[in-house]
Parts: sequence; C-alpha cells; structure tokens
Amino acid sequence: MTWIRERDALIAQTLAFVQSVTGGKDDVLQPDGTTAATTVALEIVAVEAAAVEIALTQAPVPPPPAPLPPSRPIGDFRNEMQARIANFRKHQERFEREREEYCAETLTRLRAAIRDASGPPVRK
Repeated sequence: MTWIRERDALIAQTLAFVQSVTGGKDDVLQPDGTTAATTVALEIVAVEAAAVEIALTQAPVPPPPAPLPPSRPIGDFRNEMQARIANFRKHQERFEREREEYCAETLTRLRAAIRDASGPPVRK
C-alpha cells in the first residue's frame, strides 16, 4: 500500500513543519539528517497504520453485491414500445367504432319514433 506510506510521510513532514514554525525544541537533527519531530511523527504514524491494518484484517468481509439483471437490448425496448402503441391504437379504433355504432342506432330509433309519431294529425 504505497499510498499509505506516502500519506504517512506527508503527515510526518507536516508535523515537522508545524513544530519548526512554532519554535519547537525538537528541531535537533538526528544522525541520519531527520529531525527528532519527524522521527517521532513517523513512529506514531506507523503505529496508527498498523492499528488500522489490524482492524481492516479483522473486519468481517461483506457479501458480494447481487448481480445486476441482464440489460435489455435496444431493439427489445423499441419493439415493446411499438407493441404498446399498436395496442393503444386498436383500443382507440374500437372506441371510435362503438361510438359510431351507438350514434347510428340512436339516430335510427329517433327517426323511427318521429316517423311513428308523425302520423296524420289528430283532430278534436
């Protein structure tokens, strides 16, 4: 885990910089060229990183996610939409036909009723 080491080094450098700016007494150089603050910070970061790695190894592994349903090809969607539109048109045509038939029947009955009622006028 290279990024963990890079992060730890950045934290150590930041701590060393803060202590140097605030005038900390840990600015004494070690024989290897690092400051005492950097060495302490690296040790602290190493301990924290070890604790995190131990916690991660002991954590229960979550189950793998459920597989996604297979995606439908674009042609299926197009065919489904065309089928739905065709069904809608059939319903509309059926409603139109039923309305026309009802209107024709009603007009036929009305004309028959008018014809039957329009016999010779009744005189009193």
